[in-house]
Amino acid sequence: MSTQAAGPVDTPLAQVKLGRDVLLHEAQAIERLARRLGNSFAEAVALLAGCRGLVVVTGMGKAGHIGKKVSATLASTGTRSIYLHPAEAVHGDLGRLRPDDVVLAFSQSGETEELLALLPALAQLAVPLVAVTCRAESSLARAAAEVLDLGVSEEACPLGLAPTSSTTAMLALGDALAVVASRMQGFDRSDFARLHPGGSLGRRLAKVESRMRPLTVCRVASEALAVREVFAAVSRPGRRSGAILLVAPDGRLSGIFTDSDLARLFEARRDADLDLPIRLLMSPHPVSVPQGTLLTEAINLMAERKISELPVVDPQGRPLGLLDITDVLGMIPPEPLAARAGSAQTRRDLPAPHTLRRNPSSTIPETSTDLPLLDADAGLPSP
Repeated sequence: MSTQAAGPVDTPLAQVKLGRDVLLHEAQAIERLARRLGNSFAEAVALLAGCRGLVVVTGMGKAGHIGKKVSATLASTGTRSIYLHPAEAVHGDLGRLRPDDVVLAFSQSGETEELLALLPALAQLAVPLVAVTCRAESSLARAAAEVLDLGVSEEACPLGLAPTSSTTAMLALGDALAVVASRMQGFDRSDFARLHPGGSLGRRLAKVESRMRPLTVCRVASEALAVREVFAAVSRPGRRSGAILLVAPDGRLSGIFTDSDLARLFEARRDADLDLPIRLLMSPHPVSVPQGTLLTEAINLMAERKISELPVVDPQGRPLGLLDITDVLGMIPPEPLAARAGSAQTRRDLPAPHTLRRNPSSTIPETSTDLPLLDADAGLPSP
């Protein structure tokens, strides 16, 4: 498929058609590349996964921008990597290279002058070179230990000049290299969480220990005490949670008693019950999570069970802390407006997860089916 068809793009229909053509052209390039992968890919990814130094990614121009992203993806998935600008390299940055490194070079033509200038230094250091290029017989490819031929002969740019399909293929191939190398190194969720502590991604991968209130600031009491004794003994300065953790003689969590439970006693005028052992009035065997549980899993459990306090316990079932709804309120998905109508949420009645919906007043098509079909054959042609 070619996107080089002549004609103006001065109407929305023509603009959408050209945009679709570009996307289909690039999708076809990736599909063809996927079918081309073979032993050279396996050898290249083995070099990256087995690298004892750094995977040094390089490229010039648009290929360099792709290289920076690929280097970042490698680093974030367990393969130590840096980006080396080829023009800066020949002015001193070659000092970053060591014999135990591997160089991953991106070049559409394989004849980029700045990359070719690095070849003597790479040969002198005996640093393995993996070349990603559209020309398997190029100067860069001939100097490489492994060559990954992108197989892109035509760009999606209507002029056939701007790097489009070739850089899309580079990016996709870089992702494939990073993911496979990561799996080969046994990189898992805990490793990913360690490398992504910030932002929403970090919160998704955080453990409950990062947000729970430690036991030192929680209200904890023996299940054998009377209700009145418990509330007299467990006062804490500052902000408190709405629950008291109750423990058996062996120290294991046996129950939970909330401020709401106390309020219900007063509302029912059951003042005499204040002198009963709290184990007779507590919620026994409360929902809890073990230490190491992902924070998102704990929050989903709180929303599902409609509870505001979630104890965190050690392997023996002894309390370590408490996750309070007020500490994670911003991480709970908002409840659909329709579900809120006519009913106020109590502190222990949490909103349930929901599916985001498009604004009905939006005029932006949600999928390609909202647009008129422009081509009789919209499928990807076989490579």
